[in-house]
Amino acid sequence: MSIGESATPLGKVRGLGSAREGGEHWLTERLTSIALLLLGTWLIAVMLLLPSLEPKTLVELLRGPSGAVPMALLIIVGFTHALEGMKVVVDDYVHDEGNRFALNTALLFLAVGGAALALFALARIALGGQA
Repeated sequence: MSIGESATPLGKVRGLGSAREGGEHWLTERLTSIALLLLGTWLIAVMLLLPSLEPKTLVELLRGPSGAVPMALLIIVGFTHALEGMKVVVDDYVHDEGNRFALNTALLFLAVGGAALALFALARIALGGQA
């Protein structure tokens, strides 16, 4: 090991740094970024191909599986990506362990709550209820 490297040879093979974590966050952020790029492209393409952007047309789009399933994936992946990004910011800039835990817990509840609310609204539209 050279000076400044803190990972052991086994840690390098496993993709772990001196903190024994971090590789999973990095990979999750990259995979969700790629998924958001693909799903965002789908959303823009679908919106451009719609005859109009009236609420009735959008509801018709979301009532079919070809609209509801990718939209549900977009919601899930978007909230996952946002949560992972905010956790990294909190871990980098909040140095007190108790505050870091409290903020990460609050972020988790906000992300799960926001995703649940968005998925509930989508399910009501997709299953024919009133939005």
